Amino acid sequence: MDVLNHINRFREELISIRRDIHRHPEIGFEEERTSKLVADRLAHLGITVHTGIGKTGVVGVLQGKRPGTRMIGLRADMDALPMEEKTNLPFASVNPGRFHGCGHDGHTAILLGAAQYLAETRNFAGTAVFIFQPAEEGLGGARAMIGDGLFTRFPCDEIYGLHNSPSGMRNRVLLKAGPTMAGADFFDIHIQGRGSHAAKPEASRDPILIGSTMVQMLHSIVSRNIDPMKAAVVSITQIKAGTAYNIIPDDCTLCGTVRYLDRDVAEVIRQRIGALASGIEASFDVKVTVDLRNVFDVLINDADLIEDCSLAAADVVGPENVAMREEPVMGSEDFADMLRIKRGVYLHLGHAGTTPVHNSGYILDEDIIPVGASIFSRIIERRLAQ
Repeated sequence: MDVLNHINRFREELISIRRDIHRHPEIGFEEERTSKLVADRLAHLGITVHTGIGKTGVVGVLQGKRPGTRMIGLRADMDALPMEEKTNLPFASVNPGRFHGCGHDGHTAILLGAAQYLAETRNFAGTAVFIFQPAEEGLGGARAMIGDGLFTRFPCDEIYGLHNSPSGMRNRVLLKAGPTMAGADFFDIHIQGRGSHAAKPEASRDPILIGSTMVQMLHSIVSRNIDPMKAAVVSITQIKAGTAYNIIPDDCTLCGTVRYLDRDVAEVIRQRIGALASGIEASFDVKVTVDLRNVFDVLINDADLIEDCSLAAADVVGPENVAMREEPVMGSEDFADMLRIKRGVYLHLGHAGTTPVHNSGYILDEDIIPVGASIFSRIIERRLAQ
């Protein structure tokens, strides 16, 4: 527990940083203030700083006190969500329609805590890379950083990330080897029909009726086209149409997401969406346009690194608080795109809160900040021991 004791010395400072970020949330690729705060903090710690990677991403580089050629990356996301906060916290968001409802402010503070500890001790051989990523919430921040040469400029041998989990089980660490979190596509399906007076529906090609038909057809894909032993989800989350009670509109748009743990399953779903759209066009004599885009890859943890990662976590929270997750989850995380290039592990750290993330009343349990920082630090010390 020496690492945790060390980091607890500046616990209140980390909490203060987290609350400052929470009070001034910024959504994806707009994290200018947050990026400056992170860069200034890293520079203050004597860490070499690189900014503007993936637009608002920040990378810090720190050499250990012993020579070594290996390089390990630690990653935290910085962006908030486009939603209102309803927590009544004294440091609640001052930016309307912006809220750290997923705890990325806490993740940023955790990585800054690890950076401070490692800068003060440097008890490792090689190089630690601190990756502060923008735009995790479906906007492609990981891909933007990779496209800007993240792993060309900083050729990490391994990378690690974590996410808070409001499970009510404080300091409970969960890991899983192999496919751990789902890949995801987002889609917009636009149906161009023909409007009319609502009293004359026969004069229309009613896009709402057609859209309703398509919703049912889309929801049949998983039940009728996918092997029941393979997990998949197709969810319609928005239906946009109409302006008045007495007008059948010209068009309707369906929006939603696809989730999967197998890339071949994803391809079947994509093909079926296209085929259904073509069938709707022919059946109703309308134009259907599909914009289907991959947003997250399947997150796959490296099985060979799980044990050492679990031991690093156990050094901090005790072996009784580290467990292997039996099943993957259908939520998504764009750290997956980094793991597709570099081997590594993504873990979940439980805390006392029970309100789920992406909820306007979500509150992060700040007690996990020094714990998460300690786990990150022990990963570096273990993986760069010699």
